[in-house]
Parts: sequence; structure tokens; C-alpha cells
Amino acid sequence: MRTSIATVCLSGGLVQKMYAAAEAGFDGIEIFEPDLVAAPQSPEEIRALADRLGLSLDLYQPFRDAEGVDEEAFADVLHRAEAKFRLMRRLGIDLMLVCSNVGTATLDDDEVSAGQLRRLGELAAAYDIRLAYEALAWGRFVDDYRRSWRIVELADHPNVGVCLDSFHILSRGHDPKQIEEIPAEKIFFLQLADAPALSMDVLSWSRHHRLFPGEGSFDLPAFLAHVQRAGYAGPLSLEVFNDTFRQTDPVRTARQAQRSLRWLADRTADLLGDEAGPLPRLPEVAAPEAFDFVEIKAPETSGVEVLLEQLGFDFGGRHRSKQVRLWTWGEVRIVCNDQGGSPAAPRIAAVGFDVADSEPAAERAAALMAPPVHRRTYAGEQALRAFSSPDGTEVFCSHAEDWIGEFDGGVAGTSTERGSARIDHVNLVQPWHSFDEAVLFYTSVLSLTPQPTQEVAGPSGLVRSQVMSSPAGGVRLPLNLLPTGQLAGDEQAHAQHVALACQDIVGVVAAARERGLRPLKVPGNYYDDLVARFRLSEDFVATLRELDLLYDRDADGEYLHCYTETVGEVFFELVERRERYDGFGAGNAPVRLVSQAG
Repeated sequence: MRTSIATVCLSGGLVQKMYAAAEAGFDGIEIFEPDLVAAPQSPEEIRALADRLGLSLDLYQPFRDAEGVDEEAFADVLHRAEAKFRLMRRLGIDLMLVCSNVGTATLDDDEVSAGQLRRLGELAAAYDIRLAYEALAWGRFVDDYRRSWRIVELADHPNVGVCLDSFHILSRGHDPKQIEEIPAEKIFFLQLADAPALSMDVLSWSRHHRLFPGEGSFDLPAFLAHVQRAGYAGPLSLEVFNDTFRQTDPVRTARQAQRSLRWLADRTADLLGDEAGPLPRLPEVAAPEAFDFVEIKAPETSGVEVLLEQLGFDFGGRHRSKQVRLWTWGEVRIVCNDQGGSPAAPRIAAVGFDVADSEPAAERAAALMAPPVHRRTYAGEQALRAFSSPDGTEVFCSHAEDWIGEFDGGVAGTSTERGSARIDHVNLVQPWHSFDEAVLFYTSVLSLTPQPTQEVAGPSGLVRSQVMSSPAGGVRLPLNLLPTGQLAGDEQAHAQHVALACQDIVGVVAAARERGLRPLKVPGNYYDDLVARFRLSEDFVATLRELDLLYDRDADGEYLHCYTETVGEVFFELVERRERYDGFGAGNAPVRLVSQAG
């Protein structure tokens, strides 16, 4: 499988983009014309640099407003085209993207368009250049790949073929199945992009909100399967216009892009089975079955461990060789780490996932270019496989039985008076520039499934949230993106939390309050509203009010929960799920956010 990326996907100048693409392992690039025009290097210097970096120059794009025009206008088209063909010869590129006309077209006639593409093809042939005709989703007359293929078929010239672009096809809701009817030799190029489901004009959607495969809502594995069945053998190339990517480190973005293609190839190969051909496979792993542990970077004096004692955790001992302490409650394991000195504020530093087999999981992470995490391990200690997520949180593939014996001096056995507990979910706040990357990371590396995005109102604007989950629900990982104005704020804006599921939240919270816990205060107006919304009994609401418990209900069950105070950038949530409730009390999020901000 050859991979390529359009330079428009990356920030920086053309040379910087080329270095980033090469470092991320791309085989080639598409030269986006504005990048070349703004570059101080000559076409010959760009060509030489590509040779040194091992990059092929796969496509020059875009050539606009070429067909569907009168003869006077087409004379200008031929003049512009010949100038570009001469430039492409200097670059050493033999393929140009020709977009369907969006601005100057006046003739809605396939025969006319085909005749003009044929004449362009004849001119291109004199320079050993081919033309890939693409139906833009907002083309004035040609906005469907099936019509662009019909025009190419009518043009009947060996130097004229089609370019298939997943965004232009899927954003219009066109069925990609008929791609399989296009002869492989006439599919000159393939461009791939994902996108979120949005209700807006398709041009703005395309120019600002495209994403890499696996980050949006398009079914790209099915799309690529149709292209592969057609026999296409060219590069898988990414063309993603995105405002965030234009502002972030190009090397990091290029790696994110390469990860998306490797994930897409693997998913498509799953669909194709024996027809997968050259599509590479990733090591197969099942989604994590449960959380193994959560590690909090915090010194003993931070207050985090006081909070754990108040919640009812037992001290599980000190690590025999590291400044690390273990706290347990039922199936929950919280590790407090003071290695290398304390951070500015306590924070969630790592999450351990209980996977069926850690070796394939680590191999898959490496194949997807997840940065490995190395921690010093002494004789007799378990070397846990770990890698870093986009926001810097370390991800471990582990089993408690492999490492828990390294802690000494803890309570022998966990008290049963509080009932069993487990980690229900871990909520991680994402930096503004890595939210979509995080979705792809947890989808591709850990085989978690992204749920539909939700937005909840906070005191400083809308908070975007997307839950990554395992099929059986043993792992729930909500990812939150705060309003931009909060990102440079205080620790509260970045606070992340661990939710602990228990069986009797009323009894657990009442006992915790006796141990000194002061849950996040809930305003009285909230409980008055509960009575109106759910017709709850007065006694039940009085209990909720007394303990600062929040409540939600849907057709599948009930959800009771409360929050602790925030210590640094960490707080905890206690939850009780009744019957088959599978949500997170999203309607209560504004109450929590306002209380924390106050």
C-alpha cells in the first residue's frame, strides 16, 4: 500500500510540510498549488528535495474551471493548462487534478465537457501528463462522480481519467457502489477525507471541517472497499481541509494522518477478506474488558489521598522501589505517583486497561505510531507495556495480578462494609488541538467505539463530549473539549475525573460524609426542578438534597451520582446505575460545571 498526503493538510511552508510527510512515513505527496506559489524554492529544488526525502510527487492540484465553457473561454483554459504542464515537467509530476467547473461553466452539456476534456488530454499528452477529473460536491453542473465518469468515458482519451474523492461523494449522499463499474485503469487517483455529520452548506463543510479517516461519521472502510474492488492500485491519499490542522505541529499532524490510513486499510481489509490484496493488516486486538488502574501524579501532601480515605478506599501499600502508593476499593485500584517530584497540580497521569493479551495490543500501538512510554523496572518487577495518548496521558496494557504484588505494607484484604466498587468511567479533558486525534487514537489503538458527540452548556460556553466505549460497556472513556476561552484558565478548566460505580450510593455517600467528605454542593433550585421533571417522592428528593446527590432517568433505568471537591486537576464521581441505564446524566452536567466554577 502506497500512502500520500496533500500538502494542504499540514501547517507551515512547503519544505516543512515535505519533511513532516517523510518523517511520518508517507510515500508521496500532492502539491497544493498555493503552497508552491508561496515557496521560495524553485520547482527544481522542490523536486530534488523530494528525491532526497524519498517522496514521490503524485499529483499537482487543483486546476479549476476547465470545462463546460464557450470556445472563447476555453482558449484561456488551454493557455492556463499549458503553463501548468510546463511547470509540472519541471517538478517531475505527471498527473494533474482537474476539478469540475464551479465558476465559469455556462454549458450544461456532457458532450461539450467531454470534448473539452479530450482536447485538454491531447495537450497534456504532449507533455506526458495525465488529467484526473473530479466532480466537486458544489460543481455548477457536475457534482456527482457518476456523471464525471460518464464525461470521461465520452472524452475517450487515454490521458483523461477520474479522481474519486470520498468527501465529494459521501457528503452528497451518493452511493459509492457504482465505483466498482469504473475500469481500474481509468481511476487515476483517490483522495480520502472523513467529516463529522453537520447540517451546513457543503462548501463550508468541506473547507473547514474535514477530518482524517476514523475521526468523523463517514463509512470510509465501505467506501474504500468499493474502490479496491474496482481494482484501483494507486496511492491512498489524504486531502483534508481543517482549520485546526493548519495551526498545529505538522509532524504531529502527519503522524496522525498516517495512523488514520493504517487504521482505514485494516478496517477495509476486514470487509474485503480474501479480496484485500495489498492492504496491510494490524495486529488484531479485542477492546479492553475493563479498567485495570488509574494513576494520579500527586505527592502525599496534595490532599488526593485524604479524599480517597474519605471515599472509603483502603491503603494498598507502597511500591518496593518507587515513590508510588496504591489505594483499593473492590475492583478499583488508584495509584498515587510522586516519582520525579510532584507536578504543579495533581492530575491523572495514566490509565491502565485490562486487555486480553498485552503483547498484540502493544504491537498494534507501535504499528499505529503511538509513542512508547519507558519506565525503569528493577529485577522481579513486571515490565508493563505502555504508550502515550495525544493529550500526554499514558496508556498501559496490564493486569493487576501481574503487578499488584510489588506493593507492600497495605491493608490485608479489602473491607466489604462498603460493598463492591469498580471504575465506571474515566473522563479526560482534551486540548483544543487534539480532540479529533484522541478519537482516532482510542478508536484505532484500543479498538474502542466512538459514540455520538454531545454538547452540554457550561458557565463559559458549550462543552463538547464524545464517549469512547468497549462493546460490552466495561470501559467508558468520555473525552471532553472545553470552550476555547477556558483553555488558558485555572486548574478547574482542565480538571479530569474518575467515576466509581457502587451498589448503594446513598449508604456510601452517607458513610463518606461521616469520614469528612464534602461533596460538591448542589443548589436547591436543582431539587425543585427534579420534582417537576420526574414526579419523585418528597422523601426521596429530601435524601438526594441532604447528600448532594444528582439524579437522572430514562426509559432504561435510573442514574444517581455525586461529585467530590477538585484537588488540583482531579476529582471523583460516585455513581449508581439502576437497571440498564447507560448514560452519564448529561442533563446534570451544567449544574456540576457551574458549581465547580463557583
